[in-house]
Amino acid sequence: MSSTDPNLGLNYGWTLGESGWDTGMDANLKRLGVVVGLSVKDRDLTTPPTSPANGDRYIVPTAATGVWAGKTNQIAVRIDGTWEFHPPKVGWLCYIEDEAKLSAYKSTGWSAGIAI
Repeated sequence: MSSTDPNLGLNYGWTLGESGWDTGMDANLKRLGVVVGLSVKDRDLTTPPTSPANGDRYIVPTAATGVWAGKTNQIAVRIDGTWEFHPPKVGWLCYIEDEAKLSAYKSTGWSAGIAI
C-alpha cells in the first residue's frame, strides 16, 4: 500500500516486493513530466487547441470551454492524444512561452509574471 506526497501528489511507500509500477509509477512519471521544468505555451486560450502535440502544456484560464471547462488555473497537458489536468500548488513556477514571462502560482492564482 502506498502513500501520497502532499506536494507533488506522487505515490511512495510500497511494501518490499510490491512493484506499484502499473498505475502508481505511471502516474508518478506523468506528473513529474508535467511539473519539472514547467513551461506552457499559453495561458489565455479559452478553447483547447485543435491540433496539439503530445507534451504541449497550457494553463487553463477562467471561462475555458470544452474539455477545459471547470479546470481554471490547472495545467492541461496533452499525453497520448488526450488531455490530462494537474492542479498547481502554491509556489510552483512556470515559464509562459508566448509572453516570455515567469509566473508563480499563489493562493489567488497565477501571478502576472516577470519578463525574462
